[in-house]
Amino acid sequence: MWTGIVDFAVDLTPLWLTLKVAGVATLVTFILGVGLAFLVARSRFWGREGLDALCTLPLVLPPTVLGYYLIVLIGRQGWLGRWLQETWGISLIFTWQGAALAAAVVSLPLIFKSARVAFEEVNPELENAARTLGLSEPAVFFRVSLPLAWRGILAGAMLAFARAMGEFGATLMVAGNLPGKTQTLSLAVYDAVQAGNDAGATVLVIIISTVCITILVVSGKALKAGYM
Repeated sequence: MWTGIVDFAVDLTPLWLTLKVAGVATLVTFILGVGLAFLVARSRFWGREGLDALCTLPLVLPPTVLGYYLIVLIGRQGWLGRWLQETWGISLIFTWQGAALAAAVVSLPLIFKSARVAFEEVNPELENAARTLGLSEPAVFFRVSLPLAWRGILAGAMLAFARAMGEFGATLMVAGNLPGKTQTLSLAVYDAVQAGNDAGATVLVIIISTVCITILVVSGKALKAGYM
């Protein structure tokens, strides 16, 4: 058993691919999620609650349903996928970029919800005081709102990263399970179990569990520090 573990541990391709996919997905969700969270937290407009529900929807929908939506959107016959293919020669299906997109969609609610709560806890009077001193809206955001909410946002980003690392269903539908190209850790665990490679599955499970537990502990400390 231990020999099998040692032999399997040499191939760390799924780990590096998972880290790359989760990193890109977290970057996308950070930019999009923080922007949308600030808009919902600080603005009043028609459709605000609908936008909030839409950003939260991936949290409750089955990953396979999200994968189907993405195929309809970016597949070769999808309106966006066809445009990308015909205009730029880009296809996201069965690529690691497609896996990153799927992971970003699934993990978006985690950073969106955390960032919204963090922004809502920022005292609006501090933002108004900055405006009276002549700061522009972007300056108020980057110099007042964001620094005061950064702990909650950071915790959300770390949770989003952990969720992106463990994504399975949507990734399988959009990017497939191609070893060395789109096979992330969760897909590699599935393959190892199906092949009866208990030693290999054990190694991968230990790796992803260790990383996710570390992220949860650190994000919990960040949230606790934010309330002190």
